[in-house]
Amino acid sequence: MSDGTALAGPDGRLRCPWGLSTEDYIAYHDEEWGRPVHGDDALYERLCLEAFQSGLSWITILRRREGFRAAFAGFEIAKVATFTDADRDRLLLDEGIIRNRAKIEATLANARVLADWAPGDLDTLIWSHAPKTPGPAPKTVGEVPAITPESTALSKALKKKGLRFVGPTTAYALMQACGLVNDHLADCSARRS
Repeated sequence: MSDGTALAGPDGRLRCPWGLSTEDYIAYHDEEWGRPVHGDDALYERLCLEAFQSGLSWITILRRREGFRAAFAGFEIAKVATFTDADRDRLLLDEGIIRNRAKIEATLANARVLADWAPGDLDTLIWSHAPKTPGPAPKTVGEVPAITPESTALSKALKKKGLRFVGPTTAYALMQACGLVNDHLADCSARRS
């Protein structure tokens, strides 16, 4: 049982405890989570996946990520923006993704909104909400927030621009996943790599 501090993995490296629960998580924790992500399509993908994760465990989304990528044309904003009602109906039947009507419709609507933005605008907007100075490294999982003033501001900015399913908790999960904040625990080896 963990007290919420970093734990040694099978290779002896200290990791955030959540990153040790499955092999999928070990790879995601070590290679992706908290690493800077740039590019409108890449950030749109992460935003969509974080929205689909709402109310579910991340491992559910992680294990279906390739299904999501296939279903949503690699999360290319320009392609998803052209999806029709028939595409929505197809997605509602796709067992490779989470078949939640509201989340699917938000993914399609968000692509239509973003298709009208200039290249780089989504990247610029999201990264403009990165904290100006990093906070202290959390020592335990309990010290990691679910929302912050920056994630609340990002959520408001995205909603003001017409995006859906982008609440403050989803915005903070996006900030963590895409490296706007570094919430790897203080003793976690990924924090220093």
